[in-house]
Amino acid sequence: MQPLDLVRDHTIYACVMGSRAFGLATDTSDTDRRGVFLAPTPLFWRFTKPPTHVAGPEPEQFSWELERFCELALRANPNILECLHSPLVEHLDDTGRELLALRGAFLSRRVYDSFTRYALGQRRKLEADLRERGAPRWKHAMHLLRLLMTARDLLRTGVLTVEVGDGRESLLAVRRGEVPWPEVEARMHRLAAETERAALTTPLPTEPDHRRIADFLFRTRRTSALRTDTTEPDPRTTKSCRG
Repeated sequence: MQPLDLVRDHTIYACVMGSRAFGLATDTSDTDRRGVFLAPTPLFWRFTKPPTHVAGPEPEQFSWELERFCELALRANPNILECLHSPLVEHLDDTGRELLALRGAFLSRRVYDSFTRYALGQRRKLEADLRERGAPRWKHAMHLLRLLMTARDLLRTGVLTVEVGDGRESLLAVRRGEVPWPEVEARMHRLAAETERAALTTPLPTEPDHRRIADFLFRTRRTSALRTDTTEPDPRTTKSCRG
C-alpha cells in the first residue's frame, strides 16, 4: 500500500487549517489541509512499517498516522492541538468522531511550555529578519500575536479557540504593515506576560489523560485487526516514509 493510498482510503479526520481556520484569510490565502489517517493494523506486522506522516496528494495537504498524531498532541504540540479544534471540518468518520470527542483529554498545563517555546522560536526568526532585512515579515508577526492570544485564552479558560473573532481587524492591520514594529513588539511582551500569569491559575490539569488516549488507540488498532476485509500487505510493495 502506497503512502498516498493511506490518505485517500483511510483518513478518519480532515480539516482546513491556517488563515482560513483562524478567520484571517484574504483573497490570496492558500487552503491548508490537515488530516489523520489510520493505517490498517496488519501493516505493522512487517519489518517495513507504515509512514508516520504523508504529504499530499494536494499541494498544501499534510496528514499524520493516528498514533503519531496522538503522540504529538499529548506533548501539547500547538499545530496538532489547533488541528483538533479547527472549525472547518471536511471529513469525519466514526473513529474521527471519537478522536474529536477526546480533544479535552489532550489538554494540560503543558501547553504553556509548548506554546511559549514555539512563540520564542518565531520571535527569533522575526528578529533575524529585522537584522537582515530591516523589517519583519509582517505575516509572521501577525501569526505570532495570534498564537500568543490563543495560548493566553486557553490557559485562562481551559478551552482552545482557533478563530480570532474580534481580533481579526487588528491582526490584519499588522499583516499589512500598518502597525509600527515597536507597537507590535510591545503587544508581544504584554501578551507573553498575560500568558505567564494565566498559567498560574489555569483550570487545565497538570498532565493530559494518557490512559483515555492509550485506551482509544488500543481499541482502534484491535478493531482494525479484526476486520475481515483487511488483508496483510505484500512486503514487496509496501514502502515507508517514516519521519
